[in-house]
Amino acid sequence: MRRTGCDLVLIGLLLFVSGCGKQVESRELELELSSAEQSWLGEQVFRNECASRAACLVHWNEGEAFPSLGIGHFIWYPTGVNGPFVESFPAMIDHLMGSGVELPHWVARLDPFDAPWANRDEFLRAGDDPEIRELRGFLAATRDQQAGFLSGRALKALDRVLGAAPEPERGRLYGRLQALVGTPGGVYAVVDYVNFKGEGLAASERYDDQGWGLLQVLQAMDDRAGKTVLQAFRESAVIVLTRRADNADKAIERERWLPGWLNRLETYREPD
Repeated sequence: MRRTGCDLVLIGLLLFVSGCGKQVESRELELELSSAEQSWLGEQVFRNECASRAACLVHWNEGEAFPSLGIGHFIWYPTGVNGPFVESFPAMIDHLMGSGVELPHWVARLDPFDAPWANRDEFLRAGDDPEIRELRGFLAATRDQQAGFLSGRALKALDRVLGAAPEPERGRLYGRLQALVGTPGGVYAVVDYVNFKGEGLAASERYDDQGWGLLQVLQAMDDRAGKTVLQAFRESAVIVLTRRADNADKAIERERWLPGWLNRLETYREPD
């Protein structure tokens, strides 16, 4: 992706010298995405989550207590369900509304703004109801705006991830992020991974006290000479997600989900 200077986004990230306990410098990570680049990024996420199939924009995975919607398969909890994963669909809808997008009337009327299906069986019985078709069409028509939400969400995550890292590690992790967002493939990998597996900060997103988000991948990267930063990120993510599957109580994570996760990581390469 060629840098065009359009749609410049800046995130201020504070760095601290190990052990000194005081701020010594402030630097910024810069991420430039033109509208064409943002659209490209969104299409990669859509392909990863839905194999670019519109039918998958409103979906409920087997073994999960919530539906997944949109190009990023944003989590939407039903009433009374408080799962361990960070809910993202309401925030994405807030972003669309802030961009001036008009919601389907039945979605806008929801109060509370919870998924309208109590469980997966009820969702499957709803089949191809008019409301589901309308929601699917709405999500298909707003793919670019959803990509904007993904980019903004990832950028905000970078500050939180560095702030949550142990102080002695912050400079090293900043350097890794700086190198990643300096390449098109690295921008895609960071944005997709935050959407895919989160920041790695929530205490509820742990198995055996080990997380699997962006923070953990950055920490596990191997900086040996001869590796590109994107290769190091990809290989680290394989280790982190394999560890998650091995620590999981549910066999479905090892037997069915992990192969798909690893296939997704293989897309973290520079575009041709």
